[in-house]
Amino acid sequence: MPKMKSDSGAKKRFKRTATGKYKRHKAFRSHILSTKSSKRKRHLRKSTLVFKSEQKKIQTMIQS
Repeated sequence: MPKMKSDSGAKKRFKRTATGKYKRHKAFRSHILSTKSSKRKRHLRKSTLVFKSEQKKIQTMIQS
């Protein structure tokens, strides 16, 4: 049986932290930025952690 391939999109979007959690970027930052406030855009710049319930899904996508 062939090896399982890891999800290429997931590899690019998620990074693993030292504690084993996964970091991700926030959505709604790509276009139609003129209607969004500076504060909102500033907060969208920062990365955040993936929810605990989603962590197992991402782990299976990334592991090859």
